[in-house]
Formats: sequence, C-alpha cells, structure tokens
Amino acid sequence: MSDRTVAPWLKSTLELGPVLGFFVAYLWLKDETYTVGGIAYDGFIAVTAIFIPVILLSMAILWRLTGKLSPMQVLTAVLVIVFGGLTVWLNDERFLKVKPTIINLILGGILFLGLFRSKSLLSMVLSEALPMDEAGWMILTRRMAWFFVASAVANELVWRTQSTEFWVTFETFALPGAMFAFFISQAGLIKRHSLEDDAT
Repeated sequence: MSDRTVAPWLKSTLELGPVLGFFVAYLWLKDETYTVGGIAYDGFIAVTAIFIPVILLSMAILWRLTGKLSPMQVLTAVLVIVFGGLTVWLNDERFLKVKPTIINLILGGILFLGLFRSKSLLSMVLSEALPMDEAGWMILTRRMAWFFVASAVANELVWRTQSTEFWVTFETFALPGAMFAFFISQAGLIKRHSLEDDAT
C-alpha cells in the first residue's frame, strides 16, 4: 500500500483523540465502580478497558488512510495491549501506569545504542523534517536519549507518589508538553547545524 497524506487535523485527531478521550472519560467515571463476574472494577480500570480498542481502532484508521504507521505508534499499540490488558485482567492499575516508563526507557535505550555505535538513529526518523549535519544529529540524539530517561524517571516518581487523577493529568498533558518544550529548546542547535542554511 503506497503512502498517502491526510488532512493535518484528521491525523492529529486520530493520534491525540484517544488520549484526550481517556482523560475525559476518567474524570467522568473515576468515582464509579462496576461489578463483572463478581469482581469490582473502579473507574480507571473501566476506562482502560474502553481505551484499548479505541486506540487500536484509531491506529487502524490512520494506517488505512495513510498506508503507514510510525515505529513509535506500533510500539505504543503493542504496549497498550500488553499493559492495558494486564491492568484489566489483574484489576491492577499499576500496569498501565508503568507503560510510559517502559516506552521512554526503550526509546532512550535505542538511541543510546545508536550513539554507542556512533550513529544517530534519531536522524533516520526526523532527517526529512529537520535537515542537519551529522554533528548536529549526534548532539540532538544524545539530548533526546537523556530526555527519554528523564521522562521515565518523572513518570515513576509521579505514579508512585501521587494520586491516580494527578497521574492521568500528568500523562495526558505534562509529558507531551515536556516533549514540545524540549524541541523548542533545541531551536538554536537545529539552526546552527541546519543544512538548509548551508545551501543558501
């Protein structure tokens, strides 16, 4: 299937909609309890059970429309199935809460592995959007790897010390916001090593 483009608003809705939906549904159902087969499930578990098929459906639609999924989207889908499934099956919210930690450690580990081999694996994903020289990519990759590690540590601290409601808000807004702020903070590095500037 060949790659196709879709409207940016539709792509963003399919990527971010399930996460925002999880946040809204949790706030709505957090104080509810549901009994299935004699087992009581709180609102967080119920919303997780709904979230798994919703995010998989959104990714299936995105794949159908564009003909591709990024490695990050595939990894997220796999971990949502595994950790979300364990959360519902074992009636234990800790499994879903640890998911961002695992994702960030995997991504950071992949980038560090590339750096150990003197390669920027990040450039393989973003080089078309951010044309930079090799030195710039190595610096950005190192910083990105440490950012993922810091995000993993932050998630562990939050879910282990704060309420579930606080963690849901942190996961929905703080982690994506930190990623956005990280790339904004790298604007100087990107400009200094931009290949577009060299071509002018």
